[in-house]
Amino acid sequence: MASRPARRRVLLFTSGPCEGGAGADTQLAASIADSMPDRDFLWFTRWPSHGPPGVARGKGIPIVSRDGVPRVPERLQAALAGGVLARRTDLVHAVLTIGGTYPLFSRLRRGLLGGVPVIHTVPGVMDTRLLERARPLGATVALSEATAGQLRGAGFGDVRVIPPTIPLDRWPWQPRARGIPIVLFAGHHDAQGGAREAIAAAAEAHRSGARFRLVLAMRGRPGQDVRAMEAELRALTAAEGLPEVEIRGHVPDMPGLLSATDVLLFPPRALYGKADVPFVVLEALAVGRPVILSDLPQFAALGDAGLRAPVGDRLRTGELLTRLLAEPQRWEMLARRGRATVEERFGPDGFRAQYERLYQEVVA
Repeated sequence: MASRPARRRVLLFTSGPCEGGAGADTQLAASIADSMPDRDFLWFTRWPSHGPPGVARGKGIPIVSRDGVPRVPERLQAALAGGVLARRTDLVHAVLTIGGTYPLFSRLRRGLLGGVPVIHTVPGVMDTRLLERARPLGATVALSEATAGQLRGAGFGDVRVIPPTIPLDRWPWQPRARGIPIVLFAGHHDAQGGAREAIAAAAEAHRSGARFRLVLAMRGRPGQDVRAMEAELRALTAAEGLPEVEIRGHVPDMPGLLSATDVLLFPPRALYGKADVPFVVLEALAVGRPVILSDLPQFAALGDAGLRAPVGDRLRTGELLTRLLAEPQRWEMLARRGRATVEERFGPDGFRAQYERLYQEVVA
């Protein structure tokens, strides 16, 4: 009787535990593991554990972490554990945003990870100036052609583009909610992350006669004074004359919030390390919620699934919001187009097939 071929062992290398919140790195890592059941994945998990594991299959390697956020202690543990585990695997799949510590890590890659083949999926680049000192870890994957072009220009060679995916069964189509419309912004407190632009555009729509409730779902980054930043946002909404505004922190039930939402308003000036196609945008489109975006080059992958306004143009963004809330037929058309786009361009089958081909090429 012929023996079955040995299953390939893959280390999913992230900067911290895969339970580290809703970050793009950990979400992408979970998507990769879920899409390829024929691999034995190793991944970093939070210890002591709280709640379900960050990846549904494979073996979690514990990292001591208070809340799962990849601070310096978590990053050091990941680097040390990764150096040991890499030599016991057939492939390292790093899912790492190019941030401040990446250039040094990339130069130490050979000493840390040895000679094992490496695939590096780049969710985003926090600052393009970092690319001047960065080196490729191995075969490189970008989420958009815009970032792929930046990486190629920095000497990363043949960069593949594989768009992200989301589990469509977790994000089913939802009929439009009744009652006062809710306009949602979900993102970070970064100065150019879009929260202030969303408030300004919402104020323009309100002055044009649109009636809605603005919800800001804000996630802090390590080292930020979240209370002070929330107070600043409240002062800004008051100065703009917005009467109904709610500011939230981490949202544990994002499917529930999106189903109650009418429009996702996401107008950042820069993504600053967020995924090139932010997961919240894909999730909103999947459940049938139109999105209004700033016209960043990374969003070109969405085609005509969303509405886009020039970066920083509060008048145009507010005008798009006003029209969308006032025109039910247009809302319905965009809602259905968004769902179809996610199924066609960001579905799990295409995601799985592209990574399967890449795994076979790199390991071979």
